[in-house]
Amino acid sequence: MNTLLLIEDDHRLAHMVGEYLQQSGFEVVHAANGLTGLRELQESTTPVSLVLLDLMLPDIDGLEVCRRIRALPNTLAQTPVLMLTAKGDPMDRIVGLEIGADDYLPKPFEPRELLARIRAVLRRHQPGQDADAGNAVLKFGSLELDRHARTVTVHGKACDLTSYQFDLLWVLAERAGRVLSRDQIMEAVRGRELEAFDRSIDVHMGRIRAAIEDDAKTPKRILTVRGVGYVFAKHQD
Repeated sequence: MNTLLLIEDDHRLAHMVGEYLQQSGFEVVHAANGLTGLRELQESTTPVSLVLLDLMLPDIDGLEVCRRIRALPNTLAQTPVLMLTAKGDPMDRIVGLEIGADDYLPKPFEPRELLARIRAVLRRHQPGQDADAGNAVLKFGSLELDRHARTVTVHGKACDLTSYQFDLLWVLAERAGRVLSRDQIMEAVRGRELEAFDRSIDVHMGRIRAAIEDDAKTPKRILTVRGVGYVFAKHQD
């Protein structure tokens, strides 16, 4: 059974969401503020599979909590984060994605959509998925992707990517030389449907470039095809 950590200061909402998710087969641990949530994540006897993180919290905000999660040691830093935000400003969502959130869901939301998002993120994060299909390791010069270990290295140095960003990069690298639209990329990673005017994927691509490119402003690995989407360059280094 997957354990979810819900960091939410609205006790009524937390109770409703917790009950619904428990009925759907999850164990839910609730923390009413950011610092308590960080402590629960680090001290839990059962590994947390995913963090549901409210943006507005009474002590430190969700963005700071997400930053601190990504700064934790070892596998804790890779814990998927689904950010819940009541703010309508797209910048809040963009910033959340930039600092390492795997997905976001604006309030108010339908419980079924929350459940679908959780399952999609967990499915992407499961190690060894599709383990018998295709190559397990892709190499492009100094860049190496290992699907089983879900790691990316450049010149032997590990790159800091979220689980979702790894899947986006894998989709592009596995289809090197082929131009993919944003819709094709989102469909390939089996995530949520692309919303109208949604540019969250561009934010993730920016993060990936910052991690794997020598110069993210003049990328040589992930190229933008204006008006179409992205292509992963076949020949590098």
